Amino acid sequence: MFRKVHVRLAALCAGITILILLVMSCGYLYISERSLHTSSFASFQNDMDTLIGSLEQQTIITHEWLTRIEDNGKYLINVIDNGIPFLYNERNTPEQKQLFETAWDVYDNRFKVEPLFSAYDTWHMEYPFSSAEENGNDYYACVITSERNTGTFQVMILCSMKPLLMQIRTQRLLFLGLNLLASVALALFSWYFTRQLLRPLEENQRQQTQFIASASHELRTPLAVILSCASASIRAPGEERMHFLESIQSEGLRMSRLIDDMLLLTKAGDCRWSIRKESAEPDTLLLDTFEAFEPVAAERSIRFLIELPDEAVPPVSCDPERIRQVLSILLHNALSYTPEGGLVRLRLLYDGKNTKFLVTDNGIGIPDEEKKKIFERFYRTDQARSEKGHFGLGLCIAAEIIKAHHGRIKVSDTPGGGSTFTVVL
Repeated sequence: MFRKVHVRLAALCAGITILILLVMSCGYLYISERSLHTSSFASFQNDMDTLIGSLEQQTIITHEWLTRIEDNGKYLINVIDNGIPFLYNERNTPEQKQLFETAWDVYDNRFKVEPLFSAYDTWHMEYPFSSAEENGNDYYACVITSERNTGTFQVMILCSMKPLLMQIRTQRLLFLGLNLLASVALALFSWYFTRQLLRPLEENQRQQTQFIASASHELRTPLAVILSCASASIRAPGEERMHFLESIQSEGLRMSRLIDDMLLLTKAGDCRWSIRKESAEPDTLLLDTFEAFEPVAAERSIRFLIELPDEAVPPVSCDPERIRQVLSILLHNALSYTPEGGLVRLRLLYDGKNTKFLVTDNGIGIPDEEKKKIFERFYRTDQARSEKGHFGLGLCIAAEIIKAHHGRIKVSDTPGGGSTFTVVL
């Protein structure tokens, strides 16, 4: 399921970003090409203004002057004097002559103007046009009309737009290449980004599935015992019936504790966990927990010690009941996994910034590869040696409580064997 979602989400993310990129690129190209056309035409008009100023100073139009105006092929010139073509026009090729015919037709049909006042001796018109031939090129044309004593003198100057079109084409190819590279980069990024986005959801679903499977397994055993005892108690005599009822009660309490733990973790996952912080004395929290577990340690023949610093430790802002719950979970585990005659130590440290609670035992210890897993739900390091009352939820609950306090909980090896759990607030 997640693979399909990953593919579709990556395609959607990449498609939207690439579409935005293409739209913005096309918009920029449109604006840029319009600007290039405008500036190119303005440059042509400026050149023509300069040329017209030079023309007005000429009393005689010579071939040398016209050749100089052509600027090594940059411009094509066609001259008509009183309706008669100049001999200079014969230098043009047949294709160029056809081009001038088309340009004159466009001018006569669309742009031909007459001077508004007779005082105007010279006037001109610039315009773009395309040649009539198939796949014809685009040109800028300028028609200069001069009224002289000898009659009307007209000059048509053509400038090819090929350099401008080549610049536009190069720009388009450049943008096409950049867009292709950007699209590939965006597709790869979308694939990676959506994968990272879905990974917590996939892990959460895996944990939920594992949680349901583990909870079902844990509930199945006491439920089977309850059903079996209930069935047996129907046919059992009075004294045996009481034994079965006691078993039913014991397993029912076990199921109740498991359900309470699961509800507690559900509240933590939904951020509905209430933490009532207040100022609490760390040594008092430690002493209260120590006194509560002294009888349990004595019953199991385990040495139980407490170590407090010589100097006073400043109060900490926490929920005292929740911190006692964390210490109880750690001590319960330490006493459960420490053999008879072992040692469990409860310590308090203060480094000037953080307050640390340490629960140390010399029990069976925790392998390095399992240290990161012990805070997962229903995880137990030694399934065979786990007590019946252990569901593998205690350390997970402790970790959630410390997380809600913005603290840290970690596990390390005790020198000589065993484990040390450290709570930092």
